[in-house]
Amino acid sequence: MARAAYYAVGSLPFAFAPTKVRARMTRRAFQRPFALAAPGPVRAIAHTVLAASVGWVAWFVVFLAAVAAFRGVAYPLVAADGYENSWGGPTLAGAWAVHAALGVGLLPIWGVLLAGLGMVQLRLTQRLLGRNGPWWPIPLAILLFAGGVVFFVAWSHQA
Repeated sequence: MARAAYYAVGSLPFAFAPTKVRARMTRRAFQRPFALAAPGPVRAIAHTVLAASVGWVAWFVVFLAAVAAFRGVAYPLVAADGYENSWGGPTLAGAWAVHAALGVGLLPIWGVLLAGLGMVQLRLTQRLLGRNGPWWPIPLAILLFAGGVVFFVAWSHQA
């Protein structure tokens, strides 16, 4: 799981590297062979765009996890204005305990989400650069990016 999460986060900068470097990263991340099958310029560009898109979603997930963990642990410093009506209220100690437990307790869920994105990246690389993977990562990458953009816009416009 940790290797797939690492691959998900590392895929954004490596999406713009030459295809041989991307294949080497795939081999190193998962410690198993990966054969580059002369992808050609169309497949290489498609992989760059789709891998960067899913990589952007992975970095957004990392950002959200860090914000949630920080805000949970540092709840009294960043958001303790109306703790009487917040989760764990009416006391500050209760609100802090609930927010800290959620912020830190959800970190494994964020890790599983990152690992899933890493597996999508692996299947995408196998399909476009190795020519032997399944077809489903291509439309899934497009859907993940579209959903990530919609979620980012909604998150950035919250009050």
